[in-house]
Amino acid sequence: MEKRRFGRTNWEVSELGYGMWGLADWSGSDQNEVSRSLEMSVDLGCNFFDTAWGYGEGKSERILGELLKRHANKKLYAATKIPPKNFIWPSKSHFQLKDCFPASHIIEYTEISLKNLGVEQIDLQQFHVWEDAWADQDEWKNAIEKLTKEGKVAHWGVSVNRWEPNNCLKTIETGLISSVQVIYNIFDQNPEDELFPLCKKMDVGVIARVPFDEGSLTGLLTYETTFPADDWRSTYFVPENLTSSVDHADALKPMVPANMDMPEMALRFILSNPDVGTIIPGMRKIKHVQNNIGTSDGKGLSKELLDQLKDHRWERQPTEWSQ
Repeated sequence: MEKRRFGRTNWEVSELGYGMWGLADWSGSDQNEVSRSLEMSVDLGCNFFDTAWGYGEGKSERILGELLKRHANKKLYAATKIPPKNFIWPSKSHFQLKDCFPASHIIEYTEISLKNLGVEQIDLQQFHVWEDAWADQDEWKNAIEKLTKEGKVAHWGVSVNRWEPNNCLKTIETGLISSVQVIYNIFDQNPEDELFPLCKKMDVGVIARVPFDEGSLTGLLTYETTFPADDWRSTYFVPENLTSSVDHADALKPMVPANMDMPEMALRFILSNPDVGTIIPGMRKIKHVQNNIGTSDGKGLSKELLDQLKDHRWERQPTEWSQ
């Protein structure tokens, strides 16, 4: 596993991290295989694990806490997230800070996460939604400074709403944020415009999430694909989105190199960008761990292919179903 410096934290993190949303929330998660997948990821060199209280109301955090306990002799970085107080994902532009992240809520859920993870200090505590309009408000700043001073959090980050990569630029400029988690993949290339250059300037680590566009970049979806009612994807891949997603993915298939499949090409596209610190694909199965971590070999895509993939940038705006 290749490592990358993660911004001002100076951590050397695995360039393939572990996204832990699906471990608690998605339909069909086999907890036996989840445990074995996590163990295999550690054995293969993964040291960055991203969770949140919102993933099963602490269930995913507790799963990570058990992993940390089993590997107390290794440095595994735990990143989690504070849910908004109104428990609405994603944030809306008219939401106020007091309704989402008042100081008391930031402190309360940091304490909850500390307990769930079984640690004395959270490596990276993130705001699970964000509005850049809150950047200049003192309440969140005072809360994170207090928790940092008390040694309960080492570094802070924001997770940016879907298809809003610039909705954190002023916040980064405060100097209080060490990382930004953002959707970045072959279709969603917007972070390259303003976010990545600012992160580089401010030495802020970048976490690339949704590398497979919730599944469309695996190339496995069809116009007839359905998901169980209790699977989040059933509300995301509404007919309008499913059809467009399959169309865009099908257009990529002729470009996949002979020695790759589409998921590998999708990951190598992101790994080819040195501005990204780590990628956090969801990995509920052993084969996912083997295949995804296998791309961390220092070999990016050819310049010719990268240039071709630039033409598949898909400009999208948040909708009611995009969540």
